Amino acid sequence: MSDATNPYDASHIQVLEGCEAMRKRPGMYVGSTTERGLHQMVFDLAGRAVNEVLAGRASSVDVTLMPDGGVRVTDDGPGIPIEGNDGGPGLEEFLTRMYPGTLPCGRHAVAMSLFGIGPCVTNALSSRLTAEVRREGVLWFQEYARGVALTPPTADGQTNGSGTTISFWPDTDIFGTAECSFDVLSERFREVAFLNHGLAVSLTDERPQAGPRSVRFQYPGGVRELVTLLDAEAAPPVHPDVIGFECDEPGMAGTVEVALRWSGSHDDRVRGYANSEPTPEGGTHVAGFRDGVVAAINSYARKSRLLAEAGPALGADQIGQGLTAVVSVKLDHPEFSGSTRGKLGGGTSVHAGMEGAVVEHLGIWLEEHPEQAAAIVGRIGQGAGRH
Repeated sequence: MSDATNPYDASHIQVLEGCEAMRKRPGMYVGSTTERGLHQMVFDLAGRAVNEVLAGRASSVDVTLMPDGGVRVTDDGPGIPIEGNDGGPGLEEFLTRMYPGTLPCGRHAVAMSLFGIGPCVTNALSSRLTAEVRREGVLWFQEYARGVALTPPTADGQTNGSGTTISFWPDTDIFGTAECSFDVLSERFREVAFLNHGLAVSLTDERPQAGPRSVRFQYPGGVRELVTLLDAEAAPPVHPDVIGFECDEPGMAGTVEVALRWSGSHDDRVRGYANSEPTPEGGTHVAGFRDGVVAAINSYARKSRLLAEAGPALGADQIGQGLTAVVSVKLDHPEFSGSTRGKLGGGTSVHAGMEGAVVEHLGIWLEEHPEQAAAIVGRIGQGAGRH
């Protein structure tokens, strides 16, 4: 077909911006127009509240699934500024404009948004959204329809407390009859609470006819408690204590938190996380962890004469049998491999930092707990056919 019969030039290119673009191609911003996309809308909104707690400006986050299909997210922080300050967006800008790069990031923040764009996505894909801000003694209110403000932020009386409550109703023209899953949301919020032991998140479901159900996630023990949970259905543990440590690693510009324990199971259950995001495909942090465990176990076994000095070293597969571990890094500048962010990159610095931390801290623990250490090495040796 010739250009004359099918002309196409720059005038045919349709440029979509902001709310219009998000509503035209919603899957690009929340991953799907099914239940999965609804969950991402909740996470996009809840991420701001979670980071208010981690920054010390709030104490808790409350998420409620309402009977009419809406979702309400509340925190008790200082409240979103009505007007922008210190270079940050005000309420209306925050809810209507893409702000990649201005959301909290780095080791001290949880990235729950797919692309760091912010709650404007949730607003654009909702038939209705309301914002209530309790700030400096004043209650402010604003309402939106499909991402467009119906009124400016309006003072609506006085208030004693502070915080932000945002409620949204997903647009059924986009998501049809899809509904949020209490169980899926629970799993993710519980995971984030394990990985950030200063965090408290409550999730309430007001939809069941039998009455509301509610759960609260707060784990002072951090990832050690997650290892205990993962081990609950496994064979009895080889040693009673969950081994755990947390430390700064300047070489990788971040922090390391690890917890592990061996059981009588033959399974290897190692979960990796980077900046509180799961990395099911592993990456440099998980590889460094495994190499560090192998080095620490072999070093201790030879030094304690639990392994013949001239004999072969215990291999990674042998050491991994029955191992349950949570490997979490929080980096100032995380580098993920692939668009799904399921694998952490970061080169040799992350691998070396994790490996060195595991060798040091696991080695110290083994030295300080000789009876449990002997049980671990004995279990590994037994699994490798040694007696």
